[in-house]
Amino acid sequence: MTSSALHDRIRDNLAAVRARTTAACERCGRDPASVTLIAVTKYASEAAVQALYDLGHRDFGESRPQQLAGRASRYPADVRWHLIGHLQRNKAALVLPIVHRIHSVDSLRLLRKLDEVAAAEGQRISILLEVNISGEASKDGYSANAVVNEWADITAVTSVDLVGLMTMAPLDADAEQTRAVFHGLRRLRDELAQQGPWPLPELSMGMSGDFEIAIEEGATMVRIGSTLFTGVEETQG
Repeated sequence: MTSSALHDRIRDNLAAVRARTTAACERCGRDPASVTLIAVTKYASEAAVQALYDLGHRDFGESRPQQLAGRASRYPADVRWHLIGHLQRNKAALVLPIVHRIHSVDSLRLLRKLDEVAAAEGQRISILLEVNISGEASKDGYSANAVVNEWADITAVTSVDLVGLMTMAPLDADAEQTRAVFHGLRRLRDELAQQGPWPLPELSMGMSGDFEIAIEEGATMVRIGSTLFTGVEETQG
């Protein structure tokens, strides 16, 4: 694919995702500007990611800390990098200077490690708690009950800004099951926000196959990969 054809395809894919986002927002009376599109670049080629950047997109998501660090080193500082995959505690110091937001804090031990590293560096870090609403054994994340039970310890951190919650619906779920998962995360967020001390404005939920349902259930950030890069040769690099 020529660079011009790739650019055109990425442009059209981006426009299609934005149109679907707008339509979903209209169905539930929301402003499309209230939804941030995070382009998941895990399997995308460098040329495809660059094309998306050239089109003005600035929010990118990576699943692996090392790959995020590599991507970030090749792009200007105006990119907002989101870590959406599992983070080991020994990689906290690697991602802290780079990442705009971590969506996948899945344990109190990791939260405390991030708090410790941020305090030592004199920084603050914006994070979301990953919650396994569906209860799938194959998924990382807090259970809803664990978040509630550990809330006093979670809110004791001093250098971390907890801005919301993240979840994933089962890949084989139908629309009704998917909606129930997203509704459950929003309900949990509302319960925790009432307890304070944080308002928890962000809900990171919805991917290529279900982001419209997520928007209808209150998602403020959707994580889109394959739909943005469809029709473009992808690589593992």
